[in-house]
Amino acid sequence: MPIDFDTPITIKGHHSQKHDEMQKYLGIREEDAIPMWVADMDFAAADCILDALRAEIDNGFLGYFGDVGPVSEAVCNWISQRHGWDAEPDWISYCHGVVAGFATALEAFSDPGDAIIVFSPVYHSFFGKARAKGREILESSLIERDGRFEMDLDALASSLTGREKILVFCSPHNPGGRLWAADEIRAVAQFCETHDLILISDEIHMDLTHPGARHIPTITAATNALPRLVVLTAASKTFNMAGGETGMVIIPDPKLRETYRKAHAALGGTPNRFGMIMIKSAMTDGGPWLDAARAYIAANFSLWHDRIGALPGIRVMNMQATYLSWVDFTDTGLSEEEISHRIGVDARIAASPGKAFGTGGALHKRFNLALPRARLVEAIERLETAFGDLQ
Repeated sequence: MPIDFDTPITIKGHHSQKHDEMQKYLGIREEDAIPMWVADMDFAAADCILDALRAEIDNGFLGYFGDVGPVSEAVCNWISQRHGWDAEPDWISYCHGVVAGFATALEAFSDPGDAIIVFSPVYHSFFGKARAKGREILESSLIERDGRFEMDLDALASSLTGREKILVFCSPHNPGGRLWAADEIRAVAQFCETHDLILISDEIHMDLTHPGARHIPTITAATNALPRLVVLTAASKTFNMAGGETGMVIIPDPKLRETYRKAHAALGGTPNRFGMIMIKSAMTDGGPWLDAARAYIAANFSLWHDRIGALPGIRVMNMQATYLSWVDFTDTGLSEEEISHRIGVDARIAASPGKAFGTGGALHKRFNLALPRARLVEAIERLETAFGDLQ
């Protein structure tokens, strides 16, 4: 039976940040607005996940979660089959979401006053968490060439201050949707070895490649990086279950892993019971749902790229992964305020402000395309009307 992504589900009024808090965070009226900001899909979760949750509720026990072994086995089987790398179950630590795992890694591998390297524009939570922990941020600006981002490691090397302890690598890239090539990944790993940096590889979108595209895990492209490698990932974006608040920190090196786990233990807590149940179910039986979702999202992007990219002065970055589209309004000649007004007020669409993603984000917006096709078409039509006067 085909998996249905076209039929809308009821989300508004069900404690959805994406649908119920547009007014709070973006000042956009929620009644008829289209939310395209927070990285949740507007799709129902896979039946296997919902069935697993129902079974857990029916069992009646809601205490602390223990015995993570079966979950870790499912995770290792998944990444071996999907991505060709053989992790050991003991390498995996569970955290309350990837952002929480990132914050703990900052505590484990750096001190206040140390600097963290990011390639910007990049996922906005890296900035907030690093600053909240008293770390400085060194932005290495990505270069846009032929419709995709590239790194400039020579420029980065010349900007180092000596306070850098961690390099954060977003793979696949958010917000650019870029899949990095093996030689690019090896170059980043070599850079970290040369400058004695911990390499944090955020691979939360690794499963959301578009059909025909392939994510190359950092751990397989750069085996020399294992003594300094920390991989952050989760099933939350892949299977639209971020409310389960469960991420994975995968560390191959035993000394590095012990350092992380000491920092994690200081925070206390056990894994989210429902998050763990969802992970095991998703990574055991969720493959068909995911493959259908990937194809649907890719078709959404194709439609979006062709029509929004045809508007004067607007460029849609090519993407190979994720469901988050990076759109450049620079050539419209409009100011940041004018662009935001046309999108938020005229088109009544909530999009993520590009400035939140750091240097290079001005005059850009990030749009979430994981929504039913008819709703996407409505958003496209609203934007065509809002920007239709441009020449």
